[in-house]
Amino acid sequence: MTVIAMTREMGTRGKDIATGVAETLGLEVVHHELVEQHVAERMDLSENAVHRFLEGEASLWERWKIDSRRLSQFTSQEILERAIKGNVIIRGWGAAQLLRSIPHLICVRVCAPMRYRTAEMMGRLGVDDEFVARREIERSDAAHARVIEARFNRDWRNPTGYDMVINTGFVSISFGIHMLCEYAQSIDAEDVGEMAASLKDKLLEERVRTIAETARDIATVGGDLEVSVSDGAVTLSGMVENTSGLSALTQKIEDLDGVKSVTMEIGTLPASFAAYGP
Repeated sequence: MTVIAMTREMGTRGKDIATGVAETLGLEVVHHELVEQHVAERMDLSENAVHRFLEGEASLWERWKIDSRRLSQFTSQEILERAIKGNVIIRGWGAAQLLRSIPHLICVRVCAPMRYRTAEMMGRLGVDDEFVARREIERSDAAHARVIEARFNRDWRNPTGYDMVINTGFVSISFGIHMLCEYAQSIDAEDVGEMAASLKDKLLEERVRTIAETARDIATVGGDLEVSVSDGAVTLSGMVENTSGLSALTQKIEDLDGVKSVTMEIGTLPASFAAYGP
């Protein structure tokens, strides 16, 4: 079982590396159209609207209309469901940021110097104007940075957030494919088991967090409830104004597939404090 999450900059030929690795190792490439389609169906939105929002290109009306938090949750769950199936390369959509904590799952960034990217995009766009190609690259980079910052509070260009960085301005595409394949094939069966278990816990965590955040009969204090999952054991912690809705919330969580137990480490706001308000 191999799972690779790839972040690629426009004009770096990261798509060629993903295709080459997939053909060599027999992997499925999960690209943005597949993610957008399923997320759009879940949220009853058009695929174009989802695409523009996730690319940071949504209009003011679309940003007002779309529940960004819910969209982020569904996107994360879609990515995790794809990863759990195994033998995939997931390109883009913050997959590398979402999955970076999963042991033995490979997070890779494909980058290149601006001069290389500009020349590549000039060829793709069929233009002779370097400024036009560079402007398109910078627009794409800025939009991607906004989305990743909003969803994960991270800088997507920081190399320490990846297991491997491939610079196609200095490394050939064929050698980049070779390096990534070698890395993937070095992961043994025991490591794969740990990765699979961690992915299942991460998906449960996302599903529980969605349920907890939409529990309208629970008023939290100081932010959302914290969710952690270990081998199917779910723990929620935080402060609430009262515990009247916790029993129903616990039942909803226990009904999720894969949940083995639910522990509530919940405190209540003292009445004397509540009387003074925030």
